[in-house]
Amino acid sequence: MEMHQIRYFLAVSETLNLTKAAERCNVAQPSLTRAIKALEAELGGELICRERSLSHLTELGQRVLPMLRQCYETAVAAKSVAVSMRNAEVVPLSLALSHTIGLKPFEPMLQELSGIFPGLQLKLHRGSRNEVAEYLKSGTAELAIAGPLGEAWPRLDAFPLFELPCEVGFGPEHLLATKDRVSFGDLISETLVIDTSCELTEEFRARLKANGVSESAAHYVTRREDQLTLLKANLGVAIVTVAGAEMHGLSHVPLKQLDLRLTVSAYTVAGRQRGNASVTLLNMLRAANWT
Repeated sequence: MEMHQIRYFLAVSETLNLTKAAERCNVAQPSLTRAIKALEAELGGELICRERSLSHLTELGQRVLPMLRQCYETAVAAKSVAVSMRNAEVVPLSLALSHTIGLKPFEPMLQELSGIFPGLQLKLHRGSRNEVAEYLKSGTAELAIAGPLGEAWPRLDAFPLFELPCEVGFGPEHLLATKDRVSFGDLISETLVIDTSCELTEEFRARLKANGVSESAAHYVTRREDQLTLLKANLGVAIVTVAGAEMHGLSHVPLKQLDLRLTVSAYTVAGRQRGNASVTLLNMLRAANWT
C-alpha cells in the first residue's frame, strides 16, 4: 500500500468523481484509476461503485475511509516533524531520571539549554534504576541522571556529579524528632517505609538485617513521592536524602554507624550518536560546581 494510493482514494471519496479527483491530485486520470485499482486489489474488494454521476463508496470503502484518512494525516504530520527537525526548528532531548532524583537541581541548566536551543523538545522519563538502565539500552533516553544503577553493561558510561547525604527521615511530630541522632536499636520498634525503587535500598536493607532490625513492620512503595507522603503522615520512618527531606518539610537525623551517601551520576551509552542538546547538557552537568 502506497501513500499516493491513499491520497488518491481520499480525493475520490470527497469528489465522487475520478476526473475531478485526478485534477485535485494533479495527476492523469488513468494513473489515478490504476492506483485505486491497485489499492482495491491490496484490500481485497472494491472501494468505489462507479456509476457516472451516481458513483459512491462501497461498504468496504466506507469502512476503511476513516482509517486510511488517519493513516495519511499521520504520515503528513510525521513528514512535517522531520522537516522541522532537519531545519533545526525542533531539537529533541530524551532524558531519564530515577525516582530518587529531584529535578530541582537541574532547572538552571535546562533553562540555559532552552535558551541555546529555542526549539528544545524535552521528553522526561522516570523509573527505577533498572528501568533507567533499560531506557538507555533501548535508546528511549539519550542521557540519564540517577544513583548507582548496579548495571555491569560495558557500554554504560558513568560521570559522577555529586553526593547526597542520607539520614533517617520522619514526620515533624514523630517522637524521634527530639533526638540529635538515632541508632539501629531505635529502629527496631519503628515501621519502616521502604522505597524499593531507590538505588540504595538493597544496601540499606542489608545493613538493617546485619544490625538486627527486621522488616516485619514495613510499608513498601515504588515511588519516592509516596514514601515521603507516608512519612509526613507519621506512618513510619525511612532512609531519605537530606535534600529530599528538607524540600518536603520532613525531620531528619543521622543514623549512628552509617554514613550513607547517594552518588548521583550522569549516564550515557558509549559509541552511540547523541543529539546536540544531549551533548550540551552532559557538558553542562560535568562542568557544574556542585558544591
